[in-house]
Amino acid sequence: MEKAGRRAARSSVWLEGKARRGSRGGQPSGLDRDRITSATVRLLDREGLAKFSMRRLAGELNVTAMSVYWYVDTKDDLLELALDAIYGELDLPDPEADGEDWRDQLRALARGYRSLLVRHPWISPLVGTFLNIGPNSLAFSRVIHGVIRRTGLPAYGLAAAISSVFQFVYGFGTIEGQFNARSAQVGMTPDEYFRDAMSAVTQAPQTADLVKEAEDIMAARGGDTVEEMWERDFDFALDLLIAGIEAMVRRPA
Repeated sequence: MEKAGRRAARSSVWLEGKARRGSRGGQPSGLDRDRITSATVRLLDREGLAKFSMRRLAGELNVTAMSVYWYVDTKDDLLELALDAIYGELDLPDPEADGEDWRDQLRALARGYRSLLVRHPWISPLVGTFLNIGPNSLAFSRVIHGVIRRTGLPAYGLAAAISSVFQFVYGFGTIEGQFNARSAQVGMTPDEYFRDAMSAVTQAPQTADLVKEAEDIMAARGGDTVEEMWERDFDFALDLLIAGIEAMVRRPA
């Protein structure tokens, strides 16, 4: 029995036995859960997570909000379904494929995940909200585990290796996606937004010294565009992580 005042933890749309409501008969015609999920993704891509509501979704589908509730119980159910649908965009390598190096496969997984976070910035807060045990998310996790197991790391280090790579990618992709979203919100390209921001921090007394101290780092970073800077930073950081895994494999037990 739950203690007074303690809320039950939300489980998952994938665990709670929520069959399609339409299977009971009398459901609105022309709708199904896949169509509703696709519309949810379109709306989130266009308007973002903060503006999403069942009313807006119903308008996107040209139905009433009650029609949507034939197929899902809550808005959270829809967001969880949309998140898993996005994981379905990943092109997953086969960890058992002959002749494929784990390093190349790990880079492909990391780059694919980063691309998702940048294309769909609304998924970042949802990743930490739900259990992420839908079929596409689980397929992604299984491939990650398969690739990391091939590195030669001892079993006790596998979870930490996964965290080091994919929490890095999550943070990097989230920041990049939010940067691009802010640029679009103010009607600027990422390059214009970056120049405007750098001009502001260079002139501000509290940040000017820090910018001056980092001039050599910025110059060495290279890249004529923000996109090029993102790419170089990401690739170098990922190489650092892979080199760290290789070093830990070689380290005496």
